[in-house]
Amino acid sequence: MKNFITSMLGALVALIVFATGALLLFIGFIAALVAMGESKKAPAVADGSYLVFDLSTNITDAPPPFDLGDLNGGKTDTLQLRSITRTLRHAANDSKIKGLLLVGNLSPDGLGTGYAALKEVRAAIADFHAKGNKPVVAFMDYATTKDFYLASAASEVALDPFGELIMPGLVSEPMFFGDAFQKYGIGIQVTRVGKYKSYVETFTRSSMSPENREQVQDLLDDIWGTLLKDIAKSRGLKTSDIQQVVDAEGLIKPSIALKAKLVDRLAYRDEIIDELKRATGVGAGNEPFKQIDFGTYARNTRAGLSMGSGDVAVVYAEGDIVEGEGGANDVGGARFARQIRELRQDDDVHAIVLRVNSPGGSVTASETIQRELRLAALKKPVIVSMGSYAASGGYWISAYGKHIFAEPTTITGSIGVFGILPNLQKLANDHGVTFDSVKTGKFADGLLTIARPRTDDELAVFQRSVDWAYSQFLSKVAEGRHLTVDRVNEIAQGRVWSGAEAVKIGLADEIGGLDDAIRYAAGEAHLTGRYKVTEYPRTRSLSEAVAEALGKIAPASLHLQTGGVVSQVANRIGDEVKMLSRLNDPTGLYARLPADLAIH
Repeated sequence: MKNFITSMLGALVALIVFATGALLLFIGFIAALVAMGESKKAPAVADGSYLVFDLSTNITDAPPPFDLGDLNGGKTDTLQLRSITRTLRHAANDSKIKGLLLVGNLSPDGLGTGYAALKEVRAAIADFHAKGNKPVVAFMDYATTKDFYLASAASEVALDPFGELIMPGLVSEPMFFGDAFQKYGIGIQVTRVGKYKSYVETFTRSSMSPENREQVQDLLDDIWGTLLKDIAKSRGLKTSDIQQVVDAEGLIKPSIALKAKLVDRLAYRDEIIDELKRATGVGAGNEPFKQIDFGTYARNTRAGLSMGSGDVAVVYAEGDIVEGEGGANDVGGARFARQIRELRQDDDVHAIVLRVNSPGGSVTASETIQRELRLAALKKPVIVSMGSYAASGGYWISAYGKHIFAEPTTITGSIGVFGILPNLQKLANDHGVTFDSVKTGKFADGLLTIARPRTDDELAVFQRSVDWAYSQFLSKVAEGRHLTVDRVNEIAQGRVWSGAEAVKIGLADEIGGLDDAIRYAAGEAHLTGRYKVTEYPRTRSLSEAVAEALGKIAPASLHLQTGGVVSQVANRIGDEVKMLSRLNDPTGLYARLPADLAIH
């Protein structure tokens, strides 16, 4: 026994020594990376270069949580919307930049790369060509609807002869678990207000309700109509001509795309590269054409952006609205309220722009954030810019904005409230598990239980809470938007609206993007000349990222990394599980879009 204990202690000491050494080696390695990232000089831009914008990225509204410097060669799997538009404006006026090349395919993830964000990027691409009088070449191996929407703004669009335009139109395909829950004995009871409030249908039905089908169809028609209009204008076509090709082909072959004038020509990648070599004065051979990667160029042009008198603070509310601090991809009620409170109390901040890209979530967290925004509005202008989503709780926090901007393709409204009450009685009983209880009050064993379905009296308690929350929602929107409660109730009922329709019915003030909102906020704050724009949550440096990484272990992603059918199904179910995990409102009340209303 003594030898065993001695051996065990010796092994434990050796393990500790090894782990300590490995940790020190890891810290040293990370420190070296930090030093490399911070000391690396920005590459010079050669005269006559093309700015190469690889679209193989996810476009987010908020800046990335960490700045990893140039450790990845300036490339990143995410790019921030405002960084893209700012970089394109700078490049249009940069005499060293001769033109812009668009390549690759977008990689949407989560709430990123929505149609509202793409409309702003597309406008910036068009401005680069028009204001800078510089060519924009788009080369596509193949293109989805989102890819082609951006590419169609180019002055020249080329498609690989063996490529394809994957543009059959828009579709929303919600997943329904009602029959599965019934089969496996999982009971779901719901309380809601608003005949269009369809979030709960995912868990109670096997198909869309007529009301949900109606609102989704209207929404898709609005968004699709905007896409067709923009593409037609750039390509010199009629929207009816594009629709005819889409309906006839679905998957549009190169020869058909060329004949329909959706593209200017068919060309292989090597042909495009050779032409760019000649355009940039590079001879034949293995030397690449003069170019600079978009991410690297964007980093090079950041210097001096924070200069100027006066400060407009841009707060990004991107993600599900959840109670408490929330994660990196959530809008934590406590965390965001604290940030807005700090900005409200900071006399150097002259105006606040709230950029919303959220389908909503917790009612309690939404109210926590809105309360701070209302207090801030008493001291300085609070302007709202709606991104791809600003619905339910996302609209709750927007309602008191002095001026609300939305894109035509923004998904907003969904003014309604619901509660989901699951129970596992049948599932448990079928496996020999039963429940019993002792209580001191009529509702003690029913309001928070998963052991049995709620009685009619218990459901009435929840319904009263939902009704109250909905009435509060209506009152707040009416007050913030200067409408009557009756009028808000007419356009509420949980119905989703496009940004274009939201302006018509009074839920938003003006069509415009984030830059429009920032300029408007500066004007309301009487800031003239150059002013500073500061973004929150702020991006942390690489050294800060390392410190955080050492302090905690990131949770594993629910997503598989392969692209097959099995992974698509698993990822879809994983998305639903993650969505349910964010339903953490202490009162059980939620104002949220149905299942992200995924449109593709």
